[in-house]
Amino acid sequence: MAMNDEKDNPGVAVFPPLLFLVALILMLALRYVWPLAIGGRRPTMVLGIVLAAVAIAVIAWGRRTMQRAGTNIEPTKPTLAIVTGGPFRFVRNPLYLGLMGLLLGIGLIFDTLWGVLALIPVFLILHFGVVLREEAYLERKFGEPYRAYKASVRRYL
Repeated sequence: MAMNDEKDNPGVAVFPPLLFLVALILMLALRYVWPLAIGGRRPTMVLGIVLAAVAIAVIAWGRRTMQRAGTNIEPTKPTLAIVTGGPFRFVRNPLYLGLMGLLLGIGLIFDTLWGVLALIPVFLILHFGVVLREEAYLERKFGEPYRAYKASVRRYL
């Protein structure tokens, strides 16, 4: 089903990397004003480093998979194909999960509970302002093939 180019995108409310960057800056600013330390500096930092590294790997894997499938990565551009390989075999939104994991990992590295607390608004904004809009768009654009994919792969974890 062909869509008009003007409407051939999900109309997301926010650009996800920008949301991550704003949340990261706010998290670090709040840590400076009111640290809210988790405690156990060294174990927390090690866990944060591992989580951040895994998150970066998932983001890179997802981006590479989308590039190989020949579709746009930016949610403001048209989706050209349903991507079902790579990390998309396990979860429909690996890049967004990666961004949330990276935010949490950086929060742990800096030993601040703000990293955990930041996940709440980030998740809500991503879910309602990005993911649900993308899903509706993909259903309109691809119909049954997308519905079948959606029924067989989890949205998140």
